[in-house]
Amino acid sequence: MSIPKSSLTSIPTCYATVSIGTPTTPLPSKLAAISTAGFQGIELGFPDLLSFASTYHKREINPQDYDTLCEAGKEVEALCREHGLKIVMLQPFSNFEGWEEGSEEREDAFRRAKGWIRIMQAVGTDMLQVGSTDSPTASPSLPHLSSDLRALCDLLAPHSFRLAYENWCWATHAPDWKDVWSIVQAVDRPNIGLCLDTFQTAGGEWADPTTASGLIEDQEGGKEELEQRFAGSLEALGKEIPAEK
Repeated sequence: MSIPKSSLTSIPTCYATVSIGTPTTPLPSKLAAISTAGFQGIELGFPDLLSFASTYHKREINPQDYDTLCEAGKEVEALCREHGLKIVMLQPFSNFEGWEEGSEEREDAFRRAKGWIRIMQAVGTDMLQVGSTDSPTASPSLPHLSSDLRALCDLLAPHSFRLAYENWCWATHAPDWKDVWSIVQAVDRPNIGLCLDTFQTAGGEWADPTTASGLIEDQEGGKEELEQRFAGSLEALGKEIPAEK
């Protein structure tokens, strides 16, 4: 199923707050710059919310102090409205899936999920971006990973919230789009889809900042073969993944 070009006009162009300025740049300054540049929305980075909350409340805020973060989140939502910006998603929620049943890490993951859902309500967004886990102790089991993400989808569903699952090229078990697509299919929930990131896909299949050329160099066939493989992967992506995902 192809997407008609006319439908793209309904998709807001947005900018990730963590991708502008420096870690010390105040969030209000970032929002003003993003709006002035003509963007309609933002991906709200949790580090920016945490920094804003500390400034707003004039004290250091614990990352799991959700009452305080929600208060600050309402102020961020108001600032975004002033600048004509929609908060398209909250990101990056990480290291959620794959923990051992009954472990402290798994309990923490679900506690964080419930807290982030509260933040989503406060800032007025309906999408949570989740990066594929990079924990070295995460289970490689597809049933385990998909079961955890299915549970997260079910936590989000009563609020009509969605989950955008992103392959992180440094992830432990799901570094490329084929991996996360297999997991999303196994999750089998209507409120989960893919977050496709050029950096993450190219960073795993084409580029390598540690080489002189900036490209992956440990494959036979050289640059031409590398580019053919990458082009083939992107062509497969376009054919295999339904537009609604």
